[in-house]
Amino acid sequence: MAQLIPELSRTFSEYLLLPNRTTHDCTPDRVRLETPLVRFGKGETRSPITLSIPLVSAIMQSVSDDRMAVALAREGGLSFIFGSQPIDRQCEMVRRVKKFKAGFVPSDTNLRPDDKLSDIVRLKKKTGHSTVPITEDGTSTGKLLGIVTSRDYRISRLDPQTPVRAFMTPIEEIVYGREGITLSEANDIIWDHKLNQLPILDQEGRLVSLVFRKDYDAHKENPGEMLDAHKRLLVGAGINTRDYKERIPALLDAGCDVLCIDSSDGFSDWQKETIEFVRREYGPDLPLGAGNVVDEEGFRFLAEAGASFIKVGIGGGSICITREQKGIGRGQASALMDVAAARDRWAEETGTYIPICSDGGIVHDYHMVLALAMGADFLMLGRYFARFDESPTRRVLFNGTYVKEYWGEGSNRARNWQRYDDGGSGQMHFEEGVDSYVPYAGKLSDNVLTTLAKIKATMCACGALDLDQLQEKARLVVVSPTSIVEGGAHDVIHKESDMGS
Repeated sequence: MAQLIPELSRTFSEYLLLPNRTTHDCTPDRVRLETPLVRFGKGETRSPITLSIPLVSAIMQSVSDDRMAVALAREGGLSFIFGSQPIDRQCEMVRRVKKFKAGFVPSDTNLRPDDKLSDIVRLKKKTGHSTVPITEDGTSTGKLLGIVTSRDYRISRLDPQTPVRAFMTPIEEIVYGREGITLSEANDIIWDHKLNQLPILDQEGRLVSLVFRKDYDAHKENPGEMLDAHKRLLVGAGINTRDYKERIPALLDAGCDVLCIDSSDGFSDWQKETIEFVRREYGPDLPLGAGNVVDEEGFRFLAEAGASFIKVGIGGGSICITREQKGIGRGQASALMDVAAARDRWAEETGTYIPICSDGGIVHDYHMVLALAMGADFLMLGRYFARFDESPTRRVLFNGTYVKEYWGEGSNRARNWQRYDDGGSGQMHFEEGVDSYVPYAGKLSDNVLTTLAKIKATMCACGALDLDQLQEKARLVVVSPTSIVEGGAHDVIHKESDMGS
């Protein structure tokens, strides 16, 4: 008969942290969240790449593109641009991140002069943006012919079929800057001319980017942002175990800083062969994550192969149905604690520390602290980041509430069969993910700020000023179903929200 593992498969919701003594010097403003991203060994005091915050975005079509990568890197985390797309498209996203300059925003809302007022209204409703650059070909990099803002039209007085050229502000009346201008110079022009935005054009008059007055404070240099040696933002990318020999060199040529094998199950010969190829062709130092695994055997398999970090978790994602479809996986808390213990034993035996990433199972912000206390060096999040403006999906009105689309890589929509590759025919025979919505939550920066505040407050309650201290001092207790109910609001009559009172 099959081997039976006696311990229960547990999730984060089955645990709480017990408070420790909080001393006078243990305050949220003193908490540090730096954490290693890739392996380091004897003689090295820290990882070659250290995250400012322990958050990375999932390798998913509905989560991580270049906009997400820019926003998260500026907050101190890292995005892995999804690999379930043609190589050239993924590389172009990487290039856009590496070319990003703080304060210079690529336009993502554009129309042609022969488009109609109805198109302006539709775009504004879809994106929430009131500034629409009008380019010759309707692209974000076309020759700029004019700009439309909410001051250029009144819906009640114009026929919806009125062409944009009839009411746009033409290029002859627009103040603009030339490519190469500094952010300080651009902001001086904005203030001197009392503008709300400044288009930046190249020498041929093509639109390069926009600088907005409202972003002045937001685009001040962020001391925690993730930068390379050339002061460019760091960006990661997902690869698979099929076309890696073509995809990896192209991504590296585009400037990608970190690679990660995107797979639902990392305990496979295909993943080992991919890692061995990278180590043979590019040496031991190229950052390459691998996974996913749920126990010590899987961790050691990938550690011996040469992984730079290892992802933990199978079937715990909010849109993942691997456990339902295949009966494969493990409760995320149990998997994480098992692999964390294996990582520590590996470090003692070899002198090399290999960071682990908890991937899946995070529902509430407090789950993040639990995962970090249980041994995760950083967390990979999908649903969390999919809710924000910067994710690549549409914001739609659903049952009176704004939501964003969110689908799994194993869904029929994504059809990322490479992620679930078992060496078979190269196609999907059944789904391992669903197509869904998540509540729209606004800007990434605002939400991450709140989440980090919660994490820091909880760490102080545990008497910890950094993640090492948290893992050292944290005390966990298993909760009963009844105590879970007790932990929320109960036995009261909830007031109806009345914004007018």
